[in-house]
Order: sequence, then structure tokens, then C-alpha cells
Amino acid sequence: MQLNIDCEGPVTQNDNAFELCQEFIPDGGRFFSIISKYDDFLADVERRPGYKAGDTLKLILPFLKAFGITDAIMEEFSEKTLVLLPGSEVMLPKAAEKLPTFIISTSYRPYLQALCKFTGFPLENIYCTEVSLDRYDISESERERLREMAKEIASMKLLDWPENAGGMNDLAAEDADVKRRLDEIFWDEIAKMDAGRMLKEVNPVGGVEKARAVEHSLGRTGNRPDQVIYAGDSITDVQALELVRDGGGMAIAFNGNRYAIKAAEWAAISPTTAVIGALAECVEQLGVEPLADRARACEGILIQQDLVALFHQVHVNSRYIELLESSAETAGECRLLLLESIQDLDGLIAMSEAFRKTVRGKQVGDLG
Repeated sequence: MQLNIDCEGPVTQNDNAFELCQEFIPDGGRFFSIISKYDDFLADVERRPGYKAGDTLKLILPFLKAFGITDAIMEEFSEKTLVLLPGSEVMLPKAAEKLPTFIISTSYRPYLQALCKFTGFPLENIYCTEVSLDRYDISESERERLREMAKEIASMKLLDWPENAGGMNDLAAEDADVKRRLDEIFWDEIAKMDAGRMLKEVNPVGGVEKARAVEHSLGRTGNRPDQVIYAGDSITDVQALELVRDGGGMAIAFNGNRYAIKAAEWAAISPTTAVIGALAECVEQLGVEPLADRARACEGILIQQDLVALFHQVHVNSRYIELLESSAETAGECRLLLLESIQDLDGLIAMSEAFRKTVRGKQVGDLG
């Protein structure tokens, strides 16, 4: 068995790219949210050729550069703001000690370096977005124009579309105008700037790139897809979750949004990431089917008491148990749900997304 896990959500509470924008760009939280929603539309609705979920992280780079962000600033900020989800400080080293463990993250490398420095997790087992802002030079006039664009973007309406939208024709007039203007900004104006090199050269690890990272990790371990536990929480994890689910592995949406839950086979709703490490030990010793059988017997839902009993059965490290038991006193019971047995998927999505916001905050929790 091996564990492949996303970083932001299952391991940390941050959204590093959002926080960078919020800190260094005026009205940067709204600016990032508008671009993130645009990213969701391009990746999931329009399915723009050559575009994938998570490419937000290249779209914001010209603006970070324009507001004076350097590699050193990014590294220092990442170290200063890093916040682990409770249990991660136990789960990561324990999991890496017992089975091959890989973090597959859309986040920038400086953020993952901060995580590895703090937890001791091996940097060589990280897949993430490689970037160096110091490589790019842009003129002062270009910086000024990008600052003006950032202000314009922050003033825009947040894109919205119906659940079954298939493209621009399904957008309301105001949303269509916003989408057209964002297209002009990124694929016409910025693309012609020196800063446009960032859009061409940076390849965020999201969408299909996360699935490729899973495949690459399998090449390193010699395992099969049915020997993978993958935990992710967002639209950037969809293809990786589908790869593991369809290959017979354990695909878990951890405090996931609607995109992650629809691609997964299991959903975990938990205030502590200790459940992921403990599940990895259970699956390694018992296999996935006994866990699924136990969930089916409980109408698809294993709650904290069931999980703790199961972990005791396979003699899981007591620190995991302590973290799981203490979760009831902090943010409610941990739940593990087998999605095939859940009748009200919309209700589950609403519950998971609400819990996601309590764990990570509303602004970050609302991001795709």
C-alpha cells in the first residue's frame, strides 16, 4: 500500500496562494476568489483546451510579481503563516515511517518546503508547482498596468452559473461580460507582455498533473492503483481521485467540496487528519473491502466510535486514537462515508462543504 495525499485541506489549513494575494495585493482576497471562480469555469464548464483546474496559480503570478513579491518573500511568508490541521504533526511522520507516502499539491514549492522543514517530511516525496518569480523581469510600466488590472479584477462580480451549465451561452449577461473581460486580460493583454511568459512556462500541479503524479509515484514504488489511498479535497484532485477510484484503490474526499466528493468513493468529514493515517494502517492490514462491508452495515456511515473500535482492532498507534477521541470535544465527530450507500448526495455535499468552511474559514472554504 501507499498513501498519496493533497496538502492544503487534508494536511494544512492554509490556502497559500490566496493568502499571498490577500497579504500583498490590495483587496487581494476578493481578487483571488474572482480568478479562482474563473478557473473553475474554464476547467469544469468551458473545458478550455490546454487549461486545467489549479491554473489559478499561474494566472496570479504576474500580479504577485507586479506587487514586488520575490522568491525570498514567498519563502519567508510561507514559513510564517503555515498552519497544520490537527493531527498532521503525528500523521505525516508516522505514515511515512510505515508505508510509502507522497504529498501531491498544487501549491508552490516554497510552501511545501516550509511544511517539510516544520514536519521533517522528506522533500523528495513531494510533487508540487515549481516556480521562481526571480527568473522574470518586467518593466515598471508593465508593473503599473498589472496593478491597474488587479484593481479592475477585484471590482468585478464573482462569476456564477447554473449547475448544468455547458458554456458561455448558459451565463447571465453580466456574468458573460465578466468572463469575456477576464479572457481579454489573461489571453490577450497579459499574454503579450513580458509577464506573459509566466502563463506559458509555469505548469501548476493540478487536475491531470495530479493524476500523472500518482502514476509517477507508482513507478517509484512498484505498486498498482488498487494499492493507493488518495485523499484530496477540491477540483484540483478530481482526476487523481478518479484514477485511484477506477483502479480499485481508496479515493477519499477529505472535507471535500462538490467536485472532490463526486469524484471519490469515500468521504471523510473530520477535524483531524489523524483519521487518514489510521485508515492507511487499517487498509494495509485488513484491505478496503472489510472497511466497506463495515460501512455498508452502518448504512454507509462510520462515525467516530466505529472508527476508534476498528483502529483498536488492528492495534493502531494510540496517539491516533487520542486525536480522534478528542475531536468530539473540538469540532464534532469524525465521519467516514461510503458514497455508494449514501442516498442524499446533495445533503452530504452541503454537510461536507459547511464543515470545510468551519475548518478552513469561509473565504478559503468557498474556493473550488
